[in-house]
Amino acid sequence: MARDTGEVEKNLFFLGIILAASGLISPPIALAMGLLFGFTLQHPYQADGRKLSKFLLEVSVVGLGFGMSLHQVVQAGRSGFVYTTVSIAAAIAVGLALGQLFRVDRGASFLIATGTAICGGSAIAALGPIIDATEEEMAVSLGTVFVLNSVALLAFPAVGWALHLTQEQFGLWAALAIHDTSSVVGATAKYGAIALTVGTTVKLARALWIVPVSVATAIARKSKAKIRWPWFILFFCLAAVANTYLSGMHTVFQSCYRLGTQGLTVTLYLIGAGISMPMLKKVGVRPLLQGVLLWIIVAVTSLELIRLGWIKL
Repeated sequence: MARDTGEVEKNLFFLGIILAASGLISPPIALAMGLLFGFTLQHPYQADGRKLSKFLLEVSVVGLGFGMSLHQVVQAGRSGFVYTTVSIAAAIAVGLALGQLFRVDRGASFLIATGTAICGGSAIAALGPIIDATEEEMAVSLGTVFVLNSVALLAFPAVGWALHLTQEQFGLWAALAIHDTSSVVGATAKYGAIALTVGTTVKLARALWIVPVSVATAIARKSKAKIRWPWFILFFCLAAVANTYLSGMHTVFQSCYRLGTQGLTVTLYLIGAGISMPMLKKVGVRPLLQGVLLWIIVAVTSLELIRLGWIKL
């Protein structure tokens, strides 16, 4: 009977992947399907699913580059640089203060703060080995970020429409306030093409801060762990260059862009399927409080500054 149950879970898991890759469902629906699977069934390939989602996200982001103009990418990246620099430093400082307030373990507190400030799971995965984070600290911080990513993907577009944010405003807000690149792309793709370009570009510029933050952390900790370079961002830029200047290959590039959007949808399904009740219990109340309050502070502050015109492209 246990074997039959395991077979059912595997079949349903792969059925979800096929549906997500079919193009018949949107990224938020794919995430909701994944969450439903994760909360009701046991994941048959937990470790492999995490590795696949990370790889698929990077490949999908490169695919999205084939649908973007280099001029838009440069403009969005240049305009968002100053805000990104200031907001990362502020988010890390506030996050660490909240971690102390709620007495969260130092390792998990640092990872939650940097994950919120930079780019979610990618930052946590890069910085974890540098600070010698335990498996539990990694699980707690990743769990916190993934839960909030799921909420943001579903809630941000609704808030944007309710407040009548422009495409540029929403893209910038999503890039500054949503943790992972996958959820930024999912939310902005639902909002509109311009929001997608702005959100993806500013978020990838933000993700580049993994490198200097990793180097600074390694120096402070005297760690010899290898720094992980986000090479996929370079390939995203090269894809945008190709799409801008090689007009004769427009049909091929559009196919790559569509594959990127479908790959992203599968990524979100895999992320959702990896979130379960045992994970939530393992996260615990205090780290979740730290993550939620930090996220609310970042989201509300950046939204108000954007609406006031202090942050703009």
